[in-house]
Amino acid sequence: MDFKAPHIIEFKKLGSGDIGYISVNENKGQIPFDVERVFWTYFTPEDVVRGKHAHYKTEQILISVAGKIIVNTELPDGTKSTFTLEKPNLGLYLPPNCWHTMQYSHSSVQLVFSNTKYDEKDYIRSFDDFKKYYSKK
Repeated sequence: MDFKAPHIIEFKKLGSGDIGYISVNENKGQIPFDVERVFWTYFTPEDVVRGKHAHYKTEQILISVAGKIIVNTELPDGTKSTFTLEKPNLGLYLPPNCWHTMQYSHSSVQLVFSNTKYDEKDYIRSFDDFKKYYSKK
């Protein structure tokens, strides 16, 4: 089975150091899906690891609009990657079937664009279940 890989998406950065910057995504822009949900996380203690799940269907773009976020991913075939998000014009594409964890600097604000509305049934919350589910495919 072929799985999409997580990867960085660079959003255009307009402006200069004199006046500041703006990054934009318009409909059918760099986000490779229609956005159904937007949420953000903030004030996460630095010793807390969030995520610890995968999705059956959900695709996401994670952006650190402030601070630093370290994202570790693993695909069902065992491919592991680590991404450091600390520039607000960079987003991390997370495909379905991708186990992921995030660790934040205390000042981090993470913005997430998702192609689905929240549905608890779309979550795989146990790493053992993640490995078992995909070993059957």
